[in-house]
Amino acid sequence: MGDHDISERLVDSLNATYGVHPGQRAAHAKGVLCSASFHPSQEAGTLSRAAHLGNGAVRAHVRFSNGSGDPSAADASRDGRGLALKMYGPAGTTDVVGLSLPAFFTRTPEDLLEFNEARRPDPATGGPNLERVGAFLAAHPETVAAVTAAITHPIPASYAAITYNSIHAYGFDAGDGPIRYGRYRFVPAADDAPLTDEEAAARPADYLRDELVERFRQGPVGFRIDVKLAAPGDAVDDPTEAWPEDRETVALGQLTITGVANDRERDGDILVFDPTRVVDGITLSNDPILLARSGAYSVSVQRRAR
Repeated sequence: MGDHDISERLVDSLNATYGVHPGQRAAHAKGVLCSASFHPSQEAGTLSRAAHLGNGAVRAHVRFSNGSGDPSAADASRDGRGLALKMYGPAGTTDVVGLSLPAFFTRTPEDLLEFNEARRPDPATGGPNLERVGAFLAAHPETVAAVTAAITHPIPASYAAITYNSIHAYGFDAGDGPIRYGRYRFVPAADDAPLTDEEAAARPADYLRDELVERFRQGPVGFRIDVKLAAPGDAVDDPTEAWPEDRETVALGQLTITGVANDRERDGDILVFDPTRVVDGITLSNDPILLARSGAYSVSVQRRAR
């Protein structure tokens, strides 16, 4: 199966699950683009020689989103959330994609196609076919952690109060030692409690964007960006495996988000957050899901541009 073929099939499978919505992303369709800056910590340069981890802040874009490919889905739905970051460093852009889940659903694009087929709503009921989903989980126990996290996901009061995980591992090269693999984590400064079901039911369908706009009136939104480092034996190419919490962590820097961005995503301008886009000092792991993202994003962009 060729790379382009798998990319087309991945987007087709998402469209079959969430519906076709012209001009929208195939997944994480509903979101808010924001202006931001990244300020590296003093420790960052000891982890990687990447230019944006040197001294001084760099400009950035951040996109908060819901996981669904349906742009009209209500914000109160139980759903994983996303934070996508694009840093405009002196050596080029670096993109990171984070999820509020502890792990991803599958190890390979082929398994993801099968998973999307299994969880596709039953036309007769409008809900999932539990027998079909159960059979997939029985054959793929590595998927259970992410599915459990998604269906029990707290309903957030704010995009700004969620911890996001990059899921994928990257190699960090300081130039004077071995490459160290790690995963990004975005830790919020805000600590708003999740909503109860009753509170969520009373919120408008787009309350997360409204809340964020109101929050920006009070000042910037902050996240600390950490890198959790792999220990010997930790899988760096398996996004379904969450690493233990006791792993060594490096504080990479501070993300400061200042407001809703009005400089992109207009008049056919499509901003792509591609987590395979890295600069010297950061390398990709052999994670098949990570390596498949760029092709799938390209297909999605081509279809949006139509």
